[in-house]
Amino acid sequence: MSAATRRADWDALQSAISGEVVLPESPRYEAARKPAIARFHDARPQAIVLCETAEDVSRAILFARRSGLETAPRSGGHCFAGRSSKGEVVLDVSPMRSVSVSGGVATVGAGARLGGVYDALDGHGLTTPAGCGPEVGIAGLTLGGGLGILGRKYGLTSDSLLAARVALANGRIVECDEHNEPDLFWALRGAGGCNFGVLTSLVFRTLPAPDATAFHLIWPDTRASEVIEAWQGWSPAGPEELAASLLLTASGDPKEPPVVNVFGAIIGTESDSEGLLEDLVARVGADPPSASLEHASYRETKCYLAEHGPGDDEPQGHPYSKSEFFRRPLPTEAIAALVDDFVEGRRAGQSRELDFTPWGGAYNRVPAEATAFVHRDELFLLQHAVVVDPDASTTAREDARRWLARSWASVHRWGSGGVYPNFPDPDLTNWKHAYHVTNHERLVRVKIKYDPDDFFRFRQSPPG
Repeated sequence: MSAATRRADWDALQSAISGEVVLPESPRYEAARKPAIARFHDARPQAIVLCETAEDVSRAILFARRSGLETAPRSGGHCFAGRSSKGEVVLDVSPMRSVSVSGGVATVGAGARLGGVYDALDGHGLTTPAGCGPEVGIAGLTLGGGLGILGRKYGLTSDSLLAARVALANGRIVECDEHNEPDLFWALRGAGGCNFGVLTSLVFRTLPAPDATAFHLIWPDTRASEVIEAWQGWSPAGPEELAASLLLTASGDPKEPPVVNVFGAIIGTESDSEGLLEDLVARVGADPPSASLEHASYRETKCYLAEHGPGDDEPQGHPYSKSEFFRRPLPTEAIAALVDDFVEGRRAGQSRELDFTPWGGAYNRVPAEATAFVHRDELFLLQHAVVVDPDASTTAREDARRWLARSWASVHRWGSGGVYPNFPDPDLTNWKHAYHVTNHERLVRVKIKYDPDDFFRFRQSPPG
């Protein structure tokens, strides 16, 4: 269509929705177009449609279909693969942030962030299993599973999903749960991405917000191997009330030594927490030079971790990552090689991370075929990540990605081959198995049923 016709059509869409169509000439365009991660800031869609209702989403979908425009849904959080910004039209549901609670059930707009969800639930003495970062989007988190400090006790975020409202590729708006559109509901719980439709609201089971003890222990890099070996025999095998991650970090200044962080929370009394942490220290064989604990309400615990822990907010700079699940502990020699490679060849402007997340408990109590999230027999998750400065040279970026691939390969032989869908890896060649394993064929059937023309698509989405 001509530019004049296109502008007339955009005007017609604007008159048909209660939200806003943001075009390149709009003063709001620069702020509206940029996703959370700077690596994808060069994305320049023809329009960002800020949707305030499910009907807005439906009308925008039908407009994009008629116009032949590639469409990407966005809920306002971050996507490590940039999928939510790689479209000619971005359907942004971030204005839909309402949270209501009735009878212990929470109805949440698809544009809500975790901070807002927790604040609203806390007013009722309730919470739901999810992450720590206040700016993380609840919709994207749920679609890919959703891990957090209550996960080993109560399961994935998607395991608490009771129902959802979805705008489909044909513009139809449906309510789905275990009895209505059950195939779609199955797929929304852990498949990752948003390639079956656009979520507009979610309904969650809640639970009474427990008291917990947040903690952050720090060892020097000279103890990295001992801490990793101790952690993998302590955290994933510990009581389900324990959620303790291990994060080995190296800043972009090679002169600064790496740091070993063990952080998280323990549901229960402060004395219970002290006993568990003393056990870890005994396993390591050395006291941490820095240790902080705070026993408080669950909401205050989340705030403490967001402020004092390493955190899981949107990364600064340009991030790259690879990850894998493990069903058995890494042997001593593998840990030593992993740590040696971590510190070798560091470059200015290149920060590195090894992020160990415990699995087990309620994560593994759900059968693999019960929801789209298939990784139900794992011990821990290891993410390798590197962030380079936004103005880094091509050579520097290639160097960073070589380290990333080398670090991942050094322990891959002990991995299960599974990859957490919320840590998408564009370089995966066997993504169907890595993300979905035995659930991929059913996901393809669901995709054909609800989006037969493959309107919502991205690289690594079914049918693939």
